[in-house]
Amino acid sequence: MNYQEAIAFIETYPNWERQVGPLDSRWMSLKTMQSLLSRLGNPHLGTKTIHVTGSKGKGSTASMIASILTASGVKTALFTSPSLYSCTEQIALDGKAVSRDEFARGVEAVRRAVMDEHTEQHPVSVFGILAATFFYLAKTYYAQWQVVEVGLGGASDATNVFQEKEAAVITPVSLEHTAILGRTPAAIAEQKSGIITTGCTAILAPQRTCDVKEVVAARCKQLGVKVIDVDGLYKTRLIRHNDKAQSVLVTGPFGRHLVELGMLGEHQLSNAATAVATVETLQEQGELSARLDVAPGLANVRLPGRLEVICQRPTIVLDGAHNGESSAAVCAAVKKYFSFKRCVVVLGFNTDKDSKAICENLAQIAEVIVTTRSKNPRAKEPSAIMCEPALSRTTTIATDSVAYAVEIALTRIDQDDLLLVTGSLAVVAEAREFLTHNQLGVFGDACCLSGGVVDSHEEATNTVVSAAG
Repeated sequence: MNYQEAIAFIETYPNWERQVGPLDSRWMSLKTMQSLLSRLGNPHLGTKTIHVTGSKGKGSTASMIASILTASGVKTALFTSPSLYSCTEQIALDGKAVSRDEFARGVEAVRRAVMDEHTEQHPVSVFGILAATFFYLAKTYYAQWQVVEVGLGGASDATNVFQEKEAAVITPVSLEHTAILGRTPAAIAEQKSGIITTGCTAILAPQRTCDVKEVVAARCKQLGVKVIDVDGLYKTRLIRHNDKAQSVLVTGPFGRHLVELGMLGEHQLSNAATAVATVETLQEQGELSARLDVAPGLANVRLPGRLEVICQRPTIVLDGAHNGESSAAVCAAVKKYFSFKRCVVVLGFNTDKDSKAICENLAQIAEVIVTTRSKNPRAKEPSAIMCEPALSRTTTIATDSVAYAVEIALTRIDQDDLLLVTGSLAVVAEAREFLTHNQLGVFGDACCLSGGVVDSHEEATNTVVSAAG
């Protein structure tokens, strides 16, 4: 099986990220995932595991943890979701995304088990196939540690297949997927805390509400699990920043780290502290014997589409913020980290998002908002986004494609302005591809694109898992 054949095989299975309407609870149930892994000889077992959940920052935090381990000489496998362009991005071995050949080898290895497991009543999903492929590749790579980001929620997530794990990390919890996870932060935290198992250590990132901390504390007390409260034990201080990086001092019970983060936003300080707390706690408990190289580990992390600056003069920033809290963080970061005369926003998100909160946040910084929709079938109609009352305070334009939205936005800015593309990683991916292939020619040599994950048009368009918004 080659890469194209692997793609074709996976595309025949249900993909909840592109599901229109209510999600089918049968899709990749935890029981189905456990059965699939059993057919494969349980490749997820026998490797030390750090499981990461939360509403925001879980991908960044998981990547930071894995990068610290890799920099410290520990063989590490990382599973994250979703991807921008190619599902190979979701599986990394020692900090490098697997190649197409490696990915195809993994899919070939799980193919027969997937076919045998898949039934009408117990269907296997695209996410389940990717998770199984990850566990197979991590096992055959002889990874010493695997860092696994959940797909959705925690308790019922297809990655929650471990009877034992070394650490369960819960990043900030906020309202998301409320129809599935619950309509309050406490209810969502109940779901998220389901990844905490007997014998592990829970690492709780700083939270905005006490309810979340109380829910996690109750779960830990019930299981006799120690909880590390990052907010109480670790402090961070922003030393300096520019539009590409920020220097941060992280201070905790085991010392101080002056680190350079290649990702912007004050929320990344919290993510960095949570990552440091995780590895330092595991080392203190004797689970990690390596000498930790925290600073180089954190400095190595770069995630496209997270406050990513791809152009200067004008400043063009891409961020996949997709709920009220994350959009508020992006707006705060734009005001703090960049200097500009006017802000124009390209905005698109999926139908299950908090439209009111997102629009209220962005209306505070934008002079013009160009609404759009990605190619994801779950994308909200641009005309419906325009109806949000908060947008009546700004000039609003509706467009039917991300490429056209970016084109329109570019005509509304000059070199002293800022263009923000946000609302969904799917929107970000399409905007990034358009800007990359068009080289932002309208600005000539004044604009310099950063390096990206798109190697060719084929790579950008040949994707299994569309970025979820």
